[in-house]
Amino acid sequence: MTETPRPLVPSDLKRGRDIELTLTDFADRGKSLARVPSPDKEGRGYVVFVAGAVPGDRVRARVQKRKKGFAEARLLEVLEPSDLRVQPRCEYFDACGGCKWQHVGYPDQLAMKAEQTLSALTRAGLDLEGADVRPPLGADDRDGSGGTYFYRNKMEFSFSAQRWLTDWEIASGEEFDNDFALGLHVPGRFDKVLDLKACYLQSEWSARLVNRVRDFVKGQQWTPWHTREHRGYLRIMAVRTSAHTDDKMVNLVTTHHLPERIKALAGFLKAEFPEVTTFVNTINSGVAQTAFGEAVHTVFGPGVIRDKMGEHTFEIASNAFFQTNTVQAERLYAVAKEFANLKPADVVYDLYCGAGTISLFVSDAVERVVGVELVEEAVQNARASARANGVTNCEFVAGDMLELFRPELIEEHGRPDVLIVDPPRAGMHPKVVGQIAHLRPERIVYVSCNPHTQARDLAMLQEAAAYTIEAVQPVDMFPHTHHVESVVGLRLA
Repeated sequence: MTETPRPLVPSDLKRGRDIELTLTDFADRGKSLARVPSPDKEGRGYVVFVAGAVPGDRVRARVQKRKKGFAEARLLEVLEPSDLRVQPRCEYFDACGGCKWQHVGYPDQLAMKAEQTLSALTRAGLDLEGADVRPPLGADDRDGSGGTYFYRNKMEFSFSAQRWLTDWEIASGEEFDNDFALGLHVPGRFDKVLDLKACYLQSEWSARLVNRVRDFVKGQQWTPWHTREHRGYLRIMAVRTSAHTDDKMVNLVTTHHLPERIKALAGFLKAEFPEVTTFVNTINSGVAQTAFGEAVHTVFGPGVIRDKMGEHTFEIASNAFFQTNTVQAERLYAVAKEFANLKPADVVYDLYCGAGTISLFVSDAVERVVGVELVEEAVQNARASARANGVTNCEFVAGDMLELFRPELIEEHGRPDVLIVDPPRAGMHPKVVGQIAHLRPERIVYVSCNPHTQARDLAMLQEAAAYTIEAVQPVDMFPHTHHVESVVGLRLA
């Protein structure tokens, strides 16, 4: 007779121990969780997070970390798969950090993102009673796959002298060049890059470009960046494409400017990829592996691409911010415009305005828009786009939000009736939240790519001023990832 194993208890969760769990719920950052009965958790159980698992899975996992309030475990084997599981499309799914939710059906991804958004808001103590809490806006069907693939208009592919081999590459027994890779980073490894031959995020054209450029630069014996030793010539290849025009940009990021090399690559692109409308070379001689640098050389073309958002056309420079899912961004901005309840006499402030996309999107409905943005290049793009579109009621100010958003700005540009904010993932500085509360605009629309920092900021705002949450709309900008955009509309009580 087989003895039934006793149920797990928290004391069993020692680091390095293999355990069996049944996952019950989605959790933050794309993980799922199981609960181990615990007498001191008031019936809630001790939480174990498992990345790569899905609610309903029964799995074997190895405990990696144990804290007072939770543990983290690494998935070893799926013993009984959940009904939520589907077959991932991409062969790099198990190793790549780009699309970690391909193994979950898309409707369930949307449900997870709605839960993540509302959980962040309610845990921050925000009152949603009476608010119009809407189901998430999923991706449009644009390519026969529900719009959940080939949706990005910008990708950054890293060069690396430290290639990561997948399990199936190792099992093949082939010999690989481990000293050269062009692709995406492995999750949790800043120094290792997958040498991607296929990617379903941007376009099939983009994947073909990556493969051919890799062949060309390797043939030229140009050295890739070595992250740990801080040496090498090739750092990043960023590719921008347009959803509504035929413009395409290649931005090669290198440690220094070598005109003869760049001229050779330009000739290669013109011959094999005539669709490329502009090619730029960004110089980044620093330690950080980013596509930003101290100089940008336009090799051919205008140095920008054009894309449309609503009725307006935008100029987008190599390092300017522009929403990376154009079609979903249009839907996001339409929600923000609706939540703002705009009136013809309104003065709107668009904080963290980037290249002015939201500013121009709402400009036809109000008297005046004032956009504020830290990145000077983005502000220049915004002004150029306003001129190109014949928009005369938008002003753009460059500078640090903490320094700019002061009484002097209000005196110069007028008191806002509506405030639209779309800050980075880290959210707003507490002093900026305090300045908004002191200003007390009638309506606020908070657009966020991080519901947790959004919830934190809104809680601070409500503590300082009497704002009521009127509406909440999650928007899925990044299918097959745990990321979600959240739009919240507020009104001064």
